[in-house]
Amino acid sequence: MKDLKALCVDAGFEAVQTYIASGNVVFRSTSGKRQAQQALESALLAYAGKPVGVVVRTRKEMAAVLQANPFPDAAPNHTLTLFLDRAVNKADIAAATGAKNESMALGKHEIYIQYRDGIATSRLKLPAAAEGTARNLNTVAKLVTMADGPT
Repeated sequence: MKDLKALCVDAGFEAVQTYIASGNVVFRSTSGKRQAQQALESALLAYAGKPVGVVVRTRKEMAAVLQANPFPDAAPNHTLTLFLDRAVNKADIAAATGAKNESMALGKHEIYIQYRDGIATSRLKLPAAAEGTARNLNTVAKLVTMADGPT
């Protein structure tokens, strides 16, 4: 994660923080969301030698994702948000296979997935997952807190 942090600093982002080793990074930028995404994708391409998809959300958007959780009574570590770089629709959920005791709901650019029996035993396949990145609600909450700055 040190490399990711340095890459973000070199790309001109400020107050860069990383969280757990899964590509979570919180930063401030004076450029727009799309420009920040493009800068980060370009830097990752130069670093990795191949395209690396990036999903960028503002602090306000991340807080809204947390607030809109359609499964508020579910364990946050058993509820994932699949972040996509496009609007989602019913076809994204309809394409799922292998569902047993999972529930899914649409956000604006996210798909919420509740794994009642845990993620490890699930056989759920969601084709849209190939386009995005998923984080459990504990991680989403932590990223919102980090974006708020030091307390």
